[in-house]
Amino acid sequence: MSAYNAVLARNTDNAPGGAGTSSQTVAFSHYNHLSAQLPVDPTTGELVLGGVKEQADQCFKNIKAIVESIDHVLDDVVRITVFLKDIADLDAVDEVYRTYFPNYVPTRTTVAVSAVPMNALVQIEAVVSNGKGTIPDAPQAGDLVKIAKNTDNAPVSPLSTQTVAFSHYNNISAQLPIDPRTGQLVAGGVREQAAQCLKNIKAILESIDVPIDDIVKINIFLTRLSDIECVDEVYSTFFPDSGIARAVGYLPARTTIACTALPMNALVQMEAVVSHGDGTPPQEVEDRHGLIIEANNTDRAPRHPLATQTVAFSHYNNLSAQLPVDPTSGELVVGASRSRRSGASTT
Repeated sequence: MSAYNAVLARNTDNAPGGAGTSSQTVAFSHYNHLSAQLPVDPTTGELVLGGVKEQADQCFKNIKAIVESIDHVLDDVVRITVFLKDIADLDAVDEVYRTYFPNYVPTRTTVAVSAVPMNALVQIEAVVSNGKGTIPDAPQAGDLVKIAKNTDNAPVSPLSTQTVAFSHYNNISAQLPIDPRTGQLVAGGVREQAAQCLKNIKAILESIDVPIDDIVKINIFLTRLSDIECVDEVYSTFFPDSGIARAVGYLPARTTIACTALPMNALVQMEAVVSHGDGTPPQEVEDRHGLIIEANNTDRAPRHPLATQTVAFSHYNNLSAQLPVDPTSGELVVGASRSRRSGASTT
C-alpha cells in the first residue's frame, strides 16, 4: 500500500449532486472539505418548500447525509460557515442549528450575502475532521484527538467554540468586534472594530499557547469594501508580530470579502486558520516545531504588501484569494462586463 497521501473525492445519492462541477466531499490528510449545501431535496433536485427554517434544516440534512456516507458523525465537524440572504434570519437558523449540535459546537462564521444560488435563503458549508483513508500508513481517527477550547478573554458564544484543533491545524471562529467584558460591540468606527477583532483572535491564540504569527490564513469580511484601507492600517500593526516574523517579513495568506451584513450590525469580522493543532496528536509544545511554516510568493502572480500568496503547513497550502489582476501590469484584466454587453449602464 502506498505511503503517500491521496485525494479522496466522494458523493452520495442521499445529498444533492454537484452536476459535474463539484464533489460533495474531498478528503486529504486528516480533513474532509464539504461543498456548501443548498436547501435542495436530493430526491427532486428542487428547493424545499417553506421559509428559512425549512431551508436551514434541509442544508443540515444534506450535510449530515454526506458526513454519514463517509462513516462520520456531525460531531466530527470542526468548522461551519453560514451564508444568509438576510441577516435578520439568523435567529431562525440558530433554532435549527441547535437541534443538530445539541452538545459540542464547532467553530462558526456567519455572513449575509447579496444572493445565494437558486435564490435560496441560506447555504451552509462544513469542514470535517478525520480524512478517512487518505494516509494509508499513518495514524487515523483513533490516534488523533479533536480539542475544542474557549477562553474568557475573548467573546464566548453558546453556538460556537472559539477554537477547534485537529491534526496540525486550529480552526478559529470568526471574531466580531465584541468587547469580551461587556458582550457588546466596541465603541468607534471600523478601525476600532478591526482592532477588537484582531485582539480577540490574539487572545484565543494566547490561550492555547500559540503566537499570532502562527496564523496561516485569515479572512476579512467587510460590509463596506471601501473600509479596507482603514482595516489595513490596523492590520499592519498586528502582522508581523514577532522578531522572527518581522525578520523574514512573514504575513499570512489573506482573503477580503464584501458582504451585505454581519451579525450585530458589525462593520467587520475576521476568521483565522492557525498552524500547530494544539495537542492533536498529543505532543509536547516543543515537539510541534518539527513542522515548519513555508511562505512563498512568485512574480507570476500578483503580490500584496499585506499577504503572502501561499502559506504551507503540514499537508496543506493556504492560498490568498486571487483577483483578476495581470501580474505584469498590476491592473485588472481587460474584458467586456456583462452589463456593458447587455447595454446596461455602469457606475
